[in-house]
Amino acid sequence: MNLIYNSEQYSVVEFGADDGREALRFGGYEIMDKSGKREIFIGGTLARSFREEVENLIATEPSVEEIDDFLGKYDELMRQPVTLH
Repeated sequence: MNLIYNSEQYSVVEFGADDGREALRFGGYEIMDKSGKREIFIGGTLARSFREEVENLIATEPSVEEIDDFLGKYDELMRQPVTLH
């Protein structure tokens, strides 16, 4: 598990690939919207697609605002409230 992005608005944690678990076959990502206090975990083919999009975005040397705009595409999918354990 690695924190790969952290801004005032979002944080993204990457989980490594795990062939023993279908949801993590391509790795997985937890995206947290800090102000909305909600999150989403994406795995499988969606995680693979997310990784490809992130690699393309990074190649453009984006600003924090551009990265946050990209992550904002996932806001509609975030249904899980953030809770502390």
